[in-house]
Amino acid sequence: MTAAGTPRRRPGRRPGVVLGSCLLVALALAAFAGPLFLPYTHTQQDLATVLSAPSPAHPLGTARLGEDVLALCLRGLQKSLVIGLLAAVLTTVVSAVVGTVAGYLGGMVDRVLMAVVDVLLVLPPILVVAVVSPALRDQSWLVLVLLIAGFQWMLTARVVRARARSLRSSGYVVAAENMGASSARVVTRHLLPQMAPLLVVDCTLNVASAVLAEAGLSYFGFGVQAPDVSLGTLVSAGTGSALTFPWVFLAPVGFLAATVLAAAVLGEGLRDDEGAR
Repeated sequence: MTAAGTPRRRPGRRPGVVLGSCLLVALALAAFAGPLFLPYTHTQQDLATVLSAPSPAHPLGTARLGEDVLALCLRGLQKSLVIGLLAAVLTTVVSAVVGTVAGYLGGMVDRVLMAVVDVLLVLPPILVVAVVSPALRDQSWLVLVLLIAGFQWMLTARVVRARARSLRSSGYVVAAENMGASSARVVTRHLLPQMAPLLVVDCTLNVASAVLAEAGLSYFGFGVQAPDVSLGTLVSAGTGSALTFPWVFLAPVGFLAATVLAAAVLGEGLRDDEGAR
């Protein structure tokens, strides 16, 4: 009960959490199960229907080589979701480990790790990616995951470091140290579990930023390479037809906007729940 006598909203029941979760689940189901029910694959071409408007046969129209736009968007959504999720998880893991170790150990370890964070924060990501992209053009898309994660973990690491510094003098940490627990055990068994809610919220929000980062890099030719597609490559390919054949451009933009919105709404809802605890 709150001070006013009204019941506090239970965590996990906020509209943002429900709406974001439902939308993300729907998008994931569409991306991974939807292609099974389509009569076309994303690579199948129908030269008789090149750049045709939406119709019962092609609900979102066709692209410049007669590919079904819906099939392309679902394949692009699938790739963008996988890249976004993997990059978000990797970002959260790295920031959690670096921030907790720096905050708990302090001293020289803290100064060195924060110096690395400061250096990476001042590097322009797009410039670094543009420099290394030619050497990685024929590599797996997993390299793109590493690049996105490599430029997203620093700010969260600083937040985690501050939280770890405040927790290292808490009773259960002092008790564990007095009982002879190693630093690694204190970090993994006592500090990281206390920061799990923060890390879950951060990971969810990182999905949205990672999907946007992937779309931006792919738009400029630094991301997913043909013949595979992502939402970013589809937006890039449809830009030239935005005014003449708008469905080629608007369809992937719509899927991209829905994905980012769903992840952001879910993350903000989880953040509100965490603040209400």
